[in-house]
Amino acid sequence: MTRAAVLGAGSWGTAFAKVLADAGTDVTIWARRPEVAKALATEHRNPFYLPDVQLPSVAATHDHAEALDGADIVVLAVPSQSLRANLEKWRDAIGPDAALLSLAKGIETGTLLRMSQVIGAVTGADESRIAVLSGPNLAKEIADEQPAATVIACTDAARAVALQQACANGYFRPYTNTDVIGCEIGGACKNVIALACGIASGMGLGDNSVASLITRGLAEIIRLGVALGAEPVTLAGLAGVGDLVATCTSPLSRNRSFGHVLGAGGSMEAAQEATHGQVAEGVKSCTSVRALAAAHDVEMPLTTSVHQVCHEGLSVSEAVGNLLGRRIKPEWGRTL
Repeated sequence: MTRAAVLGAGSWGTAFAKVLADAGTDVTIWARRPEVAKALATEHRNPFYLPDVQLPSVAATHDHAEALDGADIVVLAVPSQSLRANLEKWRDAIGPDAALLSLAKGIETGTLLRMSQVIGAVTGADESRIAVLSGPNLAKEIADEQPAATVIACTDAARAVALQQACANGYFRPYTNTDVIGCEIGGACKNVIALACGIASGMGLGDNSVASLITRGLAEIIRLGVALGAEPVTLAGLAGVGDLVATCTSPLSRNRSFGHVLGAGGSMEAAQEATHGQVAEGVKSCTSVRALAAAHDVEMPLTTSVHQVCHEGLSVSEAVGNLLGRRIKPEWGRTL
């Protein structure tokens, strides 16, 4: 695999295009806005998302067909809730043997499908062509070439290795896995738990509280993942614990930053402004993750509380009270 089309020029799409180029892969970025494509092509810079990062020589276009022409890797780097609509426009231009690599992390509203399932449903691609990438991958740090690791999961182990080789470089270390479900559930749910950790931070709560939320959040993620067929060991790795810790603790995390504003007494509108209009995936995912858990009879109290704060008007102090008022029980057991 030598030629990649990165569809989406936000922070992570831009950073991952740099990763691929630095690994020696030929890259074309598709940008929704013509002005972004122009800046990427002429200045090798994304002034809207990563203005301080100089990119290697990559092609850029506003025409998706041009980006997809000859691509044997198609990187899907748009928000989870817009993936289906975009794929419906792109699918006829995607090569019949191209690998489809999802960077999106979420559960689709309404259908409750994981992103790999959305890709399969819209494109008709066999699951062996569909891969997901997930890990502690904050875009700005990776764009700055700070060392990081990730997981590429695909049911076709050989395809996962080919994708691994296409993006491995001196600062980005990808591992492979065949547990697509585990990687996707870890990636979708961690955004919700990060909102909870941000709320706690905004309320002035300390490290004990945040560590407790991360740990109990992981218990929720494992419960849901196992119910869906994931391997628990996946969620103890980079796509689970690794991604969860990074997203829950870093000020670079949009979800944590969004939650911090809510915890400090700010409105949903103020939280959106604080994240510079960029998508905090957990705000939408908390509803779909909660519904998915209910469909599989999985208890997820933190996820429920985040949904209630974001969408039902529950105050953050009431949410904390509800969580602390739950019955006490053993840490480990049938329901974790």
